[in-house]
Amino acid sequence: MRKWLLGAPVAALAAVAASDLRQTRYPILRTFPVLGHARMALSSIGPELRQYIVAGNNEERPFTRDQRAWIQESAEGRATTFGFGTDNNIEFLEGYPIVKPRTFAGVTVSAHAHSAEQIQLPPAKVLGAARGRARAFRPESLVSISGMSYGALSAPAVEALNRGAALAGALHNTGEGGLSPYHQKGGELVFQIGTAYFGVRDAEGRFDIDALVALTEKHPIRAIEIKLSQGAKPGLGGLLPAAKVTAEIGRIRGIPTDRECASPSRHTAFHDVDSMLDLVEEIAERTGLPVGIKSAVGELDFWEQLAAAMIPRQRGVDFITIDGGEGGTGAAPLVFTDAVSLPFRLGFSRVYRVFAEAGLTDDVVFVGSGKLGIPENAAVAFALGVDMIAVGREAMLSIGCIQAQKCHTDRCPTGVATQNPWLVRGVDPTNKAVRCAAYIRSLRRDLVKISGAVGVPHPSLIGPEDVELANGTRDSTTLAEIYGYRPGWGLPGPADIRRIADLMTASGAAEHTAAYTPPGL
Repeated sequence: MRKWLLGAPVAALAAVAASDLRQTRYPILRTFPVLGHARMALSSIGPELRQYIVAGNNEERPFTRDQRAWIQESAEGRATTFGFGTDNNIEFLEGYPIVKPRTFAGVTVSAHAHSAEQIQLPPAKVLGAARGRARAFRPESLVSISGMSYGALSAPAVEALNRGAALAGALHNTGEGGLSPYHQKGGELVFQIGTAYFGVRDAEGRFDIDALVALTEKHPIRAIEIKLSQGAKPGLGGLLPAAKVTAEIGRIRGIPTDRECASPSRHTAFHDVDSMLDLVEEIAERTGLPVGIKSAVGELDFWEQLAAAMIPRQRGVDFITIDGGEGGTGAAPLVFTDAVSLPFRLGFSRVYRVFAEAGLTDDVVFVGSGKLGIPENAAVAFALGVDMIAVGREAMLSIGCIQAQKCHTDRCPTGVATQNPWLVRGVDPTNKAVRCAAYIRSLRRDLVKISGAVGVPHPSLIGPEDVELANGTRDSTTLAEIYGYRPGWGLPGPADIRRIADLMTASGAAEHTAAYTPPGL
């Protein structure tokens, strides 16, 4: 018996060695049989080793350990305070954002850790008001949940996000994968129309406006977003790996379940700016809802043509969501996530300038997306002129995502981005909804406090002169100078400034004296 116990492992190792020597796929195993497996095992768990043991607090990407810790503490409802000062190398980093506080200002905010968390914090502009949409409205929250489809995310993850959005009074974007039962748990929706028209397509896969109208009549859909492209994979279309295409997802999307689901790279319902605006107006007329577009930014011809077409104010989009190249995705080629489309600050500022020069910024609600769910990133975005932000991966982190970066494999260990029944069972949507809502409230709270430090009662009133990008300790430059903003750009119009200042004062989020005059007035 003892000889067998000793001999079995030796025989197993000998079999592995023989197999390694015969195979030709892996040179390392052919040269170093058995031992080569140790190298491959360590390589396979490299991301986990770096995340938990090796990497510093600010080394990891897409989100650093400090950023993930802030989201997780926020989701737990704990105070997001840190001790002993910053551990960022602000003396050496280039392009480091610095928000400039005012010494004397008519706005005061509380230093209490949880103050302002229950404030809804609406955007400064009314969605759809500029074009007189029948169902124009002011969202309760300027923070919304970005488009992430059922399929890319698991059913309980989508349900947790929708319930969390309802608790926090935030809008929840469906993503391009259609409207699932898990989007219908109380949260108000932005319905996203992608290039494959999932959920609103006919038998041939063409856009069916009657199906869209019927959908808006039955469900709490507050706005329609036409997705032109996404920051992480512009010009490519969506991709859902075959392992994630369950029978239920196939029914919702109207696709086969035995192959991967690749959306077309371009729309077929329109082919240029003129036909796109015709469709926008038709959808708005038949649904009464605000209609907008989502896009990454590359060449500016499209944006210049869109602005020119909107100048007569006979047709136009109600909102524009700009997604930065640093935005997330469930699956895309590495070259697209790394090198295709402009980062948010470059892309958004260029589009904003086009509309500012055309005198159209008051006609459009600008939504920013792409790692803006971190307070300092959001503050820069508001200073550049966004009116709302949409958070995606940050919301995922709040409900249990650990940045394992296995979204495309269907092996997400936390059950957030997989359809594997065993892994999915780990997500309790009721519990995670509370965490999601707590994160959104914490983000809004910090935005109110940053605004107070600047001396304004609302994040949209942070201007491009209020934020500088520092190059170590050598020099720093305002956003206005860097991105070529003229005086008054980056701020809402005078009427919107007055109204949002009054709303913030009435809500108690910020107190200011009668002598206080918002910037731009």
